[in-house]
Amino acid sequence: MSVVDADLQKLFDHVEAHREAFIARVMDYVRHPSISAHNVGISELAAMLVDMLKALGMEAETVPTGNHPMVLGRRNVSPDKPTVLLYGHYDVQPPDPLELWESPPFEPTIRNGRIYARGIGDNKGQHFAQLLALESHLAVNGELPCNVIFLLEGEEEIGSPHIAEFVREHAGRLKTDLVVTSDGPLHESGLPVITFGARGVAGFELRAKTASRDVHSGHFGGVVPNAIWQLVHLLSTMKNPAGKITIEGLVEPVIPATDGEREAVSKLPLDLDQLKSELGFRELDAPRDRGYFDRLMFHPTLTINGFHGGYGGPGGKTVLPCEAFVKCDIRLVEPLTPEYVLEKVALHVARHAPDVEFVPLSRMLPSKTPMDSPYAEPIRKALVAARGVEPLLYPTLGASLPDYVFTKILGVPAFIVPYANADEANHAPNENLKIECFIDGIKSGSAILAELGKLSRR
Repeated sequence: MSVVDADLQKLFDHVEAHREAFIARVMDYVRHPSISAHNVGISELAAMLVDMLKALGMEAETVPTGNHPMVLGRRNVSPDKPTVLLYGHYDVQPPDPLELWESPPFEPTIRNGRIYARGIGDNKGQHFAQLLALESHLAVNGELPCNVIFLLEGEEEIGSPHIAEFVREHAGRLKTDLVVTSDGPLHESGLPVITFGARGVAGFELRAKTASRDVHSGHFGGVVPNAIWQLVHLLSTMKNPAGKITIEGLVEPVIPATDGEREAVSKLPLDLDQLKSELGFRELDAPRDRGYFDRLMFHPTLTINGFHGGYGGPGGKTVLPCEAFVKCDIRLVEPLTPEYVLEKVALHVARHAPDVEFVPLSRMLPSKTPMDSPYAEPIRKALVAARGVEPLLYPTLGASLPDYVFTKILGVPAFIVPYANADEANHAPNENLKIECFIDGIKSGSAILAELGKLSRR
């Protein structure tokens, strides 16, 4: 257990004293729908957030984008203190399928020490914890310990289509020393986590059309080309049975993991047998000699998301399909970009199957912050003070999120410090947040601000 200094203890005591009020307030907050995919409740919640930020003495407003607005707030303390940008998103996933919810998704309910509601874990409960951390500092100390920018996006759940444009256009207003995002889950053990990056993604579709209509497989088999076989043969040239991506020039630029990153990964707990049991698989995917975390953090992957074509009904149908399509994604590590990767895929398709149509889809850049960033240690110390244990250090996430807008456009270090339990069921029915995780999140956010406030920009 860590020894907490007196100033931090006052903050933690304040959080405990207001525990029930804070729980009631976050439940009231997530009661308001804000479904970006359906444009339900977005403008109403954005206005509510502006009022919340103004109540904390922040300059706050909604800033229009090509679709849903950003919520932007700022409170300056001193030019001698660092500025931290706290990022989150106020939009949520659609709640469907409704019949699988044990309680209505927008009627927050407490069961077994957890709050159940759509958006409670992803991401409303987490950024609300950050807001309450600001409020706690103001209540206990009368001022924040450092300069704070609060940025909440309304389109994260639909792929963040306008955030890069927004950050470029408003870079001057977003000038900061670092970014902290509280989103995603803690480790399965409940241990706190600091993540230093995220993989990017490039999605694409391959479409084959070999004739004007489907034909009889006996009358025309061996005569009319089969669209499904055309895609099968093409896919087999893109990744071999040993697990190597064989698209020409795609993996060669990848930067190997540093010694520090490998050391951090070596300390991450893993019960591989339990994972295999839970997911019902026997062996890791090829390549067989690659470590578990290496697969998720240091290498690109090529995934077939869906393969469609021909007859899929009951029984058999002796048909030769004339059309088929497949959807794929490639997860990206530094220094790969979606443009580079999609260009390599397009050239590969043109070389191996020129009649197949290549359609680029989603794209997001990877992001990485050096693990020796001077802001990593204050964040680590804060989590030790708030949680009483050392955090796990993740060099990068296997998944993708728009962290790149901060590291590549603003050019500042960015850290992901999640507060939600690993089984939060985000994007699924019965999304939940453990109450203790929420309270610990407020304490963690308070401690991070306090530790950053000890630094000087001079």
